[in-house]
Amino acid sequence: MTLATEPRRPPRPRPTKGGPRPGPGRRVLDHGAWFLVLPALLPILVLSVGPLLYGIALAFTDAQSGRTEPTRWIGTLNFQDLLHDTLFWESFRIGLLWAVGVTVPQFLLALGLALLLNQDLRLRWLARALAIIPWAMPEVVVGVMWRLVYNPDAGILNETLRDLGLGDGRDWLSGLATALPAVIVVGVWAGMPQTTVALLAGLQNTPRELHEAAAMDGAGAWRRFRTVTWPALRPVALAITALNFIWNFNSFALVYVLTNGGPGGRTRLPMLFAYEEAFRYGQFGYAAAMGCVMVAVISVILALHLVGRLRGGEQA
Repeated sequence: MTLATEPRRPPRPRPTKGGPRPGPGRRVLDHGAWFLVLPALLPILVLSVGPLLYGIALAFTDAQSGRTEPTRWIGTLNFQDLLHDTLFWESFRIGLLWAVGVTVPQFLLALGLALLLNQDLRLRWLARALAIIPWAMPEVVVGVMWRLVYNPDAGILNETLRDLGLGDGRDWLSGLATALPAVIVVGVWAGMPQTTVALLAGLQNTPRELHEAAAMDGAGAWRRFRTVTWPALRPVALAITALNFIWNFNSFALVYVLTNGGPGGRTRLPMLFAYEEAFRYGQFGYAAAMGCVMVAVISVILALHLVGRLRGGEQA
């Protein structure tokens, strides 16, 4: 009588300290993934990371235009001079006022418009198409258009005020008290569409069943927004607000076309100040130091924003 023996199982591989070793197929897959990512990664390295590192290195030199001596390494001298530059810190204060003054109304108006466009209205498709027109226009075109609106002699704004008997009009972009508010209005108008699109996408991802259940429980419009809409919309709102703040703080073309930083520096944003130092006065090293300070401050603000968002998520 023969006994049937069970076939021997292959020995199990012993785990190593560094984890399981990838086989040949895994290595080929990793190399293939790198080749797939490389076309998208290469432009970022060449056009973003490379200039950023070069700008940081330039901030520690005395690079100037038109000089015959070679560029020298001067350490933190540019940053020391920057600490005592009252004009730069004044432009930084104006930049913060501009960023907050544009971002907050931009979000509130976009939220109202997104709630309206999310309703079952007639010709809703046409309203949505018209709402994103400012987003499709280049900033230079927007600046030229609004310069015509604010024109003190033949601008549509002053003509409307004269027709309504509210005065003879004024030079909005040249007045010391009106230049910054006038530019903020343009910034809100130009940037509101992208915020509207992001918020509208968040609203459409909210299940209608939740609204219907809340309505059946007797919740009014405000209570439904507070308990159903806003909790679902909050992650999108926080993300788009942070991005808008960065974009607005780094604005250049719109304000440059409208006022060129005037009058009297009342609309000179930090990017405009750095541009003038680099390309009007030729102080490339000093301008690079300004850019490093702006990047550092924005990074700190973003870090605080992310920490607050994570704490809010843990409490929720």
